[in-house]
Amino acid sequence: MKRFVRILIVGLLVIGISGVSFGQCPSTLDKIKNSGVLTLGVRNASGPFSFINRQNDRVGFSNDLAELVHKAIEKKLGKPIKLEMKETSPSTRIPMLTSQAVDLVTETYTDTRSRRESIDFSITYFVTGAQFIVKKGSPIKGAQDTGGKRIGTQQGSTNERVLREKYTNAQLVTFPDQAAAFMALQQGKLDAYCNDGIQLWGLKYKSGNPDQWEVVGDYISYEPYGMGMRKNDSDFRGVVNAALMEAIEGGEYFKLYDKWFGPKGELPYPMTPDVKAFLLYQVVPK
Repeated sequence: MKRFVRILIVGLLVIGISGVSFGQCPSTLDKIKNSGVLTLGVRNASGPFSFINRQNDRVGFSNDLAELVHKAIEKKLGKPIKLEMKETSPSTRIPMLTSQAVDLVTETYTDTRSRRESIDFSITYFVTGAQFIVKKGSPIKGAQDTGGKRIGTQQGSTNERVLREKYTNAQLVTFPDQAAAFMALQQGKLDAYCNDGIQLWGLKYKSGNPDQWEVVGDYISYEPYGMGMRKNDSDFRGVVNAALMEAIEGGEYFKLYDKWFGPKGELPYPMTPDVKAFLLYQVVPK
């Protein structure tokens, strides 16, 4: 018994010393409060979610939602907070989160089980799925036609993973960003480019010649977008989720959706009744 007590005391001392020596990383809210800065991970060319417009301003649907989160954080902390944005990509966003280079990734970020091993996500704020964009008249009408074809995708994306796992006969070509992939498609270096359907429609409309391009195929993946954040930070996650739920419940979300995806928006993309019902289902009643 005495030996057990000695071991227990030593163990507790080691834990105590470890806690004193290394401590714990401050919560995201404490980090923001101390620095006076909220840093977002965004994209420069992922319209209409996050992109740089002709006036050299970074704008987009997810950026507008992030502004609502920013206001909620200011209210929570009771002080003005500066908002900064840094460009992230599929291969850099988790390292930038875990290293605290950014506090919240608000660009198009699919919530997956594997990613939840490293980070946490907010509630879903957009739903889409992976498809293909091809030149009009292409024989590729969907994933079933990709065998032996040069298919572009972004490095580190869920689309890349699905293609590698399920469509192994495709000649997969990866790119660091969407702009480079679409340029390769325009130059005839690819037969198709695979990404989330909503983003492909954006490429089509912004191409300068929309009739030249077709978005084809059924969804080969389910892509629920959420905002990414560091794991096990429930206070910060609570503020982010509350801001998004309030926007959905109060209608501000749907005004912003119409701004970017309505008939006069950057990319007309009507919301289906099923998607609207899903979004409302996430809202916790007051």
